[in-house]
Amino acid sequence: MRVMGELWSQLGSLMASFMFVYAIYEQFFPRHLRIYVKKYTQKFTGLMYPYIQISFSEFSGERLKRSEAYTAIRTYLSANSSQRAKRLKADVVQDSQNPLILSMDDNEEITDEFHGVKLWWSANYTLPKTQSFSFYPTSEEKRFLTLTFHKRHRDLITGSYIQHVLKEGRAIAVRNRTLKLYTNNPSNDWYGYKRSKWSHVNFEHPSRFETLAMDPKKKEEIVNDLVRFKTGKEYYAKVGKAWKRGYLLYGPPGTGKSSMIAAMANFMNYDVYDLELTAVKENTELRKLLIETSSKSIIVIEDIDCSLDLTGQRKKEKEKEKDEDEEKPKNPSKKAEEEDKKASKVTLSGLLNFIDGIWSACGGERIIIFTTNFVEKLDPALIRRGRMDKHIEMSYCGYEAFKVLAKNYLEVESHSLFPTIGRLLGETNMSPADVAENLMPKTVVNDSEICLQSLIESLEEAKKKAEEEAEKKAMEEARLKEENEKLEATGKSAEEVKENGTVH
Repeated sequence: MRVMGELWSQLGSLMASFMFVYAIYEQFFPRHLRIYVKKYTQKFTGLMYPYIQISFSEFSGERLKRSEAYTAIRTYLSANSSQRAKRLKADVVQDSQNPLILSMDDNEEITDEFHGVKLWWSANYTLPKTQSFSFYPTSEEKRFLTLTFHKRHRDLITGSYIQHVLKEGRAIAVRNRTLKLYTNNPSNDWYGYKRSKWSHVNFEHPSRFETLAMDPKKKEEIVNDLVRFKTGKEYYAKVGKAWKRGYLLYGPPGTGKSSMIAAMANFMNYDVYDLELTAVKENTELRKLLIETSSKSIIVIEDIDCSLDLTGQRKKEKEKEKDEDEEKPKNPSKKAEEEDKKASKVTLSGLLNFIDGIWSACGGERIIIFTTNFVEKLDPALIRRGRMDKHIEMSYCGYEAFKVLAKNYLEVESHSLFPTIGRLLGETNMSPADVAENLMPKTVVNDSEICLQSLIESLEEAKKKAEEEAEKKAMEEARLKEENEKLEATGKSAEEVKENGTVH
């Protein structure tokens, strides 16, 4: 016990002497000489301590943006630390399928192994030496992750292991994340603390290709096209094209265009950006919105024929407006307001650059989808092949699509009424949405025959209505034709009288 006390006494004296010498060194030793002392001290320490450390800071860059490397590594370690670390930290993450995320606590260390090489990861933080003032609240702690490994494995770690960790971390984040549905904010809401160009909610649409009412062959063709796109990064790079794909969905209302978009998003595990063009003032804002979209996303412009003046009638409309302006003068204030409204619209060339111009290549793995009810109204330059790579017609409900709906809503794959329904679907037009509404059970007891009979009645009624409208249209055309013939006959008689110069 006495020996131990003497040992501690000597150790204390040694530490006091060391601190005294270090204080003298810091205060009186020339700064330019300290650099050499530090250099050779590190070399000496390196001989005694053969380990290398790499730090990954939580924030990087001038705008203190969260480091993607830090996020990916933290995700990778979270997947392993719950089994290895003794002290864990729990975080609730809203945008993940696993809301409770466990990660190693501060100053905790875990081991990892790669190709037989042992490595150590530790989570650390530092506090600032001086207090700083900021208008925006930020955390005072500077967190970072430290990777430690033997120097003889430097090439393996820097060349392969770090890339492996980043790749696995991103893949885990994609698997665990919740899909989001974004919509663009007006440009006056873009700036300020915690403001953004896009607002989002969780995307929870249940549509899947298995439940989509569509011809199975067409459905399989679309799925194969999506798979080729998702796995075609190297192919797109080889042929020199941006890694993106355009789809044009067209057809009557209620044929499942929105459901198709949701099924694509769920199948590809992509976020959806619903772009409202009428809220975009100019082409520059459109480019800024595009830059803010992430990869692995679907950019949607619904009812593009209604969004902007992008039809083939642009010149006619301009001439018509010019004639109207010449005919009747307008109130100056009202005219200025209308001019401002017109100026706050995206041009066709701006939208084309958005689709396949230079700016469309920023990022990658994006799908652009246009929807319209009237494809013939769109400008041919907008929907030509190469811009919209695949045109998908969403048609009225056919027999194969009906069978999918019957299985989804009634869990029925065959029934004695199916042939009658198939015949009626071939004779009249009814959208999948209307068919689904008739198949929806109206009572607590799910009686499939009642629902099928209701559909037959609706189809017969729709058929009768279509026949009446066709007959009425034919009669109207016949009447107009008869009137035109009478007018032509009257005109010829008048010309003959004029030529003969007599009136009977």
